[in-house]
Order: sequence, then structure tokens, then C-alpha cells
Amino acid sequence: MGLKIRLARAGAKKRPYYHIVVADSRSPRDGRFIEKLGSYNPMLPAEHDDRVRLQPERIQHWLSQGALATDRVAKFLGQKGVGPMPSWGEQPIKSAPKKKAQERAKAAAG
Repeated sequence: MGLKIRLARAGAKKRPYYHIVVADSRSPRDGRFIEKLGSYNPMLPAEHDDRVRLQPERIQHWLSQGALATDRVAKFLGQKGVGPMPSWGEQPIKSAPKKKAQERAKAAAG
């Protein structure tokens, strides 16, 4: 059974509120979960203390049991110092010219 620490949406239409839960990876996003580990309220300002609330000791317990955090939750854990800050590689820029266009521009400039 693969465990994930992920967000489960709650709240009304256009008023999002998320619970941070540990769930089986096969369960639906808002479906069955094992334990609630915190909450995330994106409607609050970024510097507000209650924007992200976590239970660090329970999160550490589930991480030690083999649960994997999703990208967004891993970022929250890194910001709060509960886990390592995730690192992302360089993202491709879709609007950049393709290879042949770059070669033509390089030949014209040089």
C-alpha cells in the first residue's frame, strides 16, 4: 500500500480550503484518508501564521513509515522545517525558439 501525504480539498465554491492528510495513493483526492495532519488556507495572506498548520510529530511518524509527500506538501514541510526543501531542476521554456530557429539566429548574429 503506497501512502501519500497530500492535500484534500474542502470549503465552498471559490473559497478553497485544504486538509493535509495521509491517504492510500489509490484513494480519490477528496475521498477516504487515514489521518488528518494539518490544513492549508490559500485565502489568507502568505505571511499569516494560520495559512499552513502542521502536526510535525505525526508527519515525521508517517514519513518514517514510508509515506511520500506530494510536491506542494513537500514545499510546505520544507518551509516549516519539518522536512527537506524539495529541489526542482530547470524547467523548459515552451515559448523559446526551436532548435533550427536558434541555429539560424546564431548564424545570422555571428
